[in-house]
Amino acid sequence: MENLEESIGEEENYGIDQECSDPETGEYFTDDSCDCILDRKIMWLSLPRLCLERVFSFLPDRDRKTAALVCRQWHNVMRSPSLWRHRRFHFSGRISKFRKSDYSSTIAYVSHLGAYLERLEVTVCPPRKTQAALRLKGAITQLFSELIRVRAPLRSLVVMNLELDRSAWTSSLRASVVGCLISFLQRGSSKLNSICLSGMRNCIHQGLELLSALLHYETRFYPRCYISSLDLEAFFSGSVNVYLNSSVPDNLSQLQCLTDLRLSYSCLSDELLMALQQRHGGGRRKSSRDGNTLQTFLLHCCLKEPHQQLICGSSWATLASSCPDLKVKISVNQVVNNDRLARMLLPEIPLSEYCMSAFYSPNEDWSPKPLLSDILPQYRHTLQHLNLDFGANNFGESLDEELLELVKVCERLVKLSICAFLEIRTVARLLDMSLTQSSLKEIHVRICSFNEAAGEEEEALEEMLSSYLHLPPDLCFSAIIYPFE
Repeated sequence: MENLEESIGEEENYGIDQECSDPETGEYFTDDSCDCILDRKIMWLSLPRLCLERVFSFLPDRDRKTAALVCRQWHNVMRSPSLWRHRRFHFSGRISKFRKSDYSSTIAYVSHLGAYLERLEVTVCPPRKTQAALRLKGAITQLFSELIRVRAPLRSLVVMNLELDRSAWTSSLRASVVGCLISFLQRGSSKLNSICLSGMRNCIHQGLELLSALLHYETRFYPRCYISSLDLEAFFSGSVNVYLNSSVPDNLSQLQCLTDLRLSYSCLSDELLMALQQRHGGGRRKSSRDGNTLQTFLLHCCLKEPHQQLICGSSWATLASSCPDLKVKISVNQVVNNDRLARMLLPEIPLSEYCMSAFYSPNEDWSPKPLLSDILPQYRHTLQHLNLDFGANNFGESLDEELLELVKVCERLVKLSICAFLEIRTVARLLDMSLTQSSLKEIHVRICSFNEAAGEEEEALEEMLSSYLHLPPDLCFSAIIYPFE
């Protein structure tokens, strides 16, 4: 295709008196209009390569292909590795007669542009039937074979939601998927430092095989390359009591350079906390400047997974002592039992973020008050992010004063998100707090209401917010009425 600069030059040879016409409508432009069009073309041609790369980074693949045909300059810019380093794929498993499957498009992309890939994210829609699992296994096997063939320089790998404990996965299919991942770790990229295998749901045997492969990978390339970020949330099947297996702490303790670790609560044990602490010289204090101290430890607890094990507060205290910059983040889903919550949320934990999602059907046996009044105030000096979704669990029980007191005592709280039955004036009191409490910079409130009262409450909220038209520009705020059926 002709270069755009050459085509502009040909237009200029006609002279400024030459009339221009729109090829689609046939309408003639004035000389000024022609000059304006030429100026716009020259403006795009004069953009630095870096600016063009930034603009093209927002285009989907189809538009990138079209833009690459405009001129030689754009074609050359489109071949820049920076445009193809990060890629997300979603395997829906759907088959269509009218377009390529997700699988074939992914394989084609890796075959042609995999040599540029540094960050790859694959999200899977878990199969419900064995035939779909068979196709998915084939796609994953071929994907990792291509990554090995083109020597993709991956630094970050994400494979999410395989859910190998589903009945659609036969034992041979599970073994093939795990085997191809192990093969990739043995023969693939030598630059990986971030790995996410969230939602894989392995049996204990195959999960330990993968952990062992991760350890061998780091041993082979250390210190040139090492794993600093590891996400193993729901890595094991929900029916497995992982905390009873000593091999998990043994493997994780040998990943010497982990700074960010994400696990299911079912993996947590005193042995694990001790193993993480021993990575740092048996309790010798280090800071993040040492380069390999654990900085972020995220635990996700789900009602359907084991979470009743007993953990000693001294184990948490020892880990916090050896990792003084450690921030622990705990996410709890549907666990609405205050005894269990108190057993998990020990005062020795350096908790910086707490996220809780409760049932959306009222549980008459549970009250959120002990959580707000007794448990969470233990973290008044460390808690920075608080996300509480109580749904309908506090219907008929006022939590306003307990919530406001908690926000008041948490001296480092930056972000608050709450969904519960609350009074409208509680929103105003939270806004007043944000004006005096310098740390609080983000507030999101969803006030639960039954449908018949939602309209009146929306009007009351709107009227109240009319008095807060000039909030600080650095405050991120939202408040809505959330109607229940």
